[in-house]
Order: sequence, then C-alpha cells, then structure tokens
Amino acid sequence: MLSALKKYLMVPKLMRLSAGAPTDHHVAWDLFWSKVKTTGAAGDVLWDAGTDSEMQGYVERLTRHLDAALPVVDVGCGNGSFTRRLAAHFPCAVGVDVSAHAVQRATAESAGTPDVTFAVRDMTEPGAGSRLAEEFEELGGTDGANVFIRGVLHVLNERDRGALAENVRSIAGLRGRVFLAETDFRGNAIEYVSHLGATPRSIPAPLEGAIRGLPMPGHFGPKERKLAFPSDRWELIEDGPTVIETVPLSDPTRADQIPGYFAVLKPRN
Repeated sequence: MLSALKKYLMVPKLMRLSAGAPTDHHVAWDLFWSKVKTTGAAGDVLWDAGTDSEMQGYVERLTRHLDAALPVVDVGCGNGSFTRRLAAHFPCAVGVDVSAHAVQRATAESAGTPDVTFAVRDMTEPGAGSRLAEEFEELGGTDGANVFIRGVLHVLNERDRGALAENVRSIAGLRGRVFLAETDFRGNAIEYVSHLGATPRSIPAPLEGAIRGLPMPGHFGPKERKLAFPSDRWELIEDGPTVIETVPLSDPTRADQIPGYFAVLKPRN
C-alpha cells in the first residue's frame, strides 16, 4: 500500500512540468516538433517506437475492411512513420498534420519513399475534410479515400473530436472507411505516467518532453467513440482492444505498450 502511494509524490513535479505547456494546440504541436532532434526507438518522440510491430497488428483489419484501391489519409501523421507503412498497402498515402514542423520532418524522413505526400492541415477546422476531398477529385478520384487515425483523438476535447469526425466523413465519401487506434488507459494521470516508467526520482526524457509541451492526454474507448462518431452518422464495422507502442522506456531492448482501442467505421449515407 505504501509503495503504491509513493508514486503520488510525483504530483508537484508533474504540475510544474505541465504548467508551461501552450494552451493553443496549434502552437503546442508545432513547438514540440520544432524541438525534436531524433525519432525512432532512441528518439525524442514518445509514440514513435521505431518498429513496424504495431502496424503489423493492424494490417489484417486494414486489408479486410478498407478498399485497397482507394488512397489513404493519415490524420495526425507526425513524422510520417505510419504514413510510409500505409503506402505499402494503398495506391498512395497522404499524411496531414496541424504542425508545419511535423510535415517538414515527415517529408525529409520519407525521401525516396514512393507514393507518399504530406500537407499541413488542421483536421478540426470546419471544411478541412471537404477541401481535401476536392483535391482527390481533381486527381481523378470521386469515390472517397480511406482514413487512418492513430493517437490523435485521445488528446482532443469533445468538440474537436466531433469536428474531426465530420471532416473525415467528408474524406471517406462513398467507399472510404475509417480505421482508428487510440490509447485507452483507464487509470488516472499518475498511474498513466507510472505505467510509462515515471517515478518520484526520474521521468524518461521522451515522456518528460510530452508532459512539458503537449496537451494532457485522456483516453478513447467505446464510450468516447460513440460520442464522436454517433450511430446516426456512422456504422461501426468492428472494434475491440489493441496495443499502442511507445519508445523503449522501462526496458531499452523493447517498446513499451499502452492498452488501446481500435474501431473501423463507415459513414452512413
């Protein structure tokens, strides 16, 4: 009991670290990516494990539910690690992110990867999805595109989740499907950072960087999905538990894992 309570000694330090985080999410994400020096397993980005094992866990559902003849849009692409892997399964992959610095890094890291492009887009902005859908139509596609969302919705408030859902609905069109995977850790914030290796004495550097500069994460499971993607607007095809991987934190030889939730959806006409 005493050892379990000791982790709450981190509260003052966590409050100090998070106090300086920008309240505007545009500023927060762009500032974060402007400071990233390295990515991958030994890098600064908490959620970039540097392996394809998490993606491999998604492939079977992606190939079963998403039309492989359509392009795919990776919403919140960051440095493009998942965008590049998605390009192997679809005609082309477009990564979009609210941060210009993220898109610059994704473009640089993807040099030489065929059928991958990136663009700065705020997918919580009204009309962003319609404008992107129009761009696909100009390229000759009229049936929509697939959408991949990984680790985005759990850091948005309820209003922004709804706005993002409406935008991806516009992108999906008639034939597109949406695949989402989000962290669904059901403990409190102290339990969450403890799960990722934080102690009263030390906090892993990638985790500390996220605490200092980014919005406080929540969780996203079936309840949150029903609110963001209501049944009168969306048909649920499949959902269930999954695992979200981070850079190695507690063991330098392997990625750490966070309980997660996935869902595959399609718009109702």
